Amino acid sequence: MIEIKGSVVSDSIRAVKERSGEHIYNNIFDQLDKQSKKTFEQIILATSWYPLDSFVKFLELDVQLTAHGDKNQLIIRTGAVVEKQLTGIYKLFVKLGSPEFVLNRISIIHKSYFKGVSIDVQMEGSNKAILRYTGFETQHKLMGLTIIGFFKKALEISGAKGVSAKYSTAIEDGKGYCDLVVTWTGKEHF
Repeated sequence: MIEIKGSVVSDSIRAVKERSGEHIYNNIFDQLDKQSKKTFEQIILATSWYPLDSFVKFLELDVQLTAHGDKNQLIIRTGAVVEKQLTGIYKLFVKLGSPEFVLNRISIIHKSYFKGVSIDVQMEGSNKAILRYTGFETQHKLMGLTIIGFFKKALEISGAKGVSAKYSTAIEDGKGYCDLVVTWTGKEHF
């Protein structure tokens, strides 16, 4: 079973409540399946691990209820969470780093957020990288959008311009891995 770190779950719950209110969060919770409710009815601890399947079901309901089913809103919403997380010294650290440094650093961080999923970064020149995630299953396809949002926002904060992130192999292709191709046109100097 693939698991996700509690800090991601708690940040997502907090974002729903701040963006849409406690009543929408309760509506999402009420519509979860029995197994997922068990996950969300407990106190979510930042350092604990929770089933990724339950988290994805939470995201699906959030998108249905608050974004009229527009799954691409996950890219924007993840970017907003990343921007909020990267404050102070961390934001400066990302701004000063090269896009390659940022990609490699984030890949290390992502390893600590997923249990049962690995990531490998392959740089292809100075403005392109292929990020391979291994371990996601087809029902985790929404995670692909959150990953795009995460990397796009982090690279934009680092000063990368013209950031594009698209899958050459998507999670829903069912190959046991997905390849995210990330490109950018340059870096703004600070």
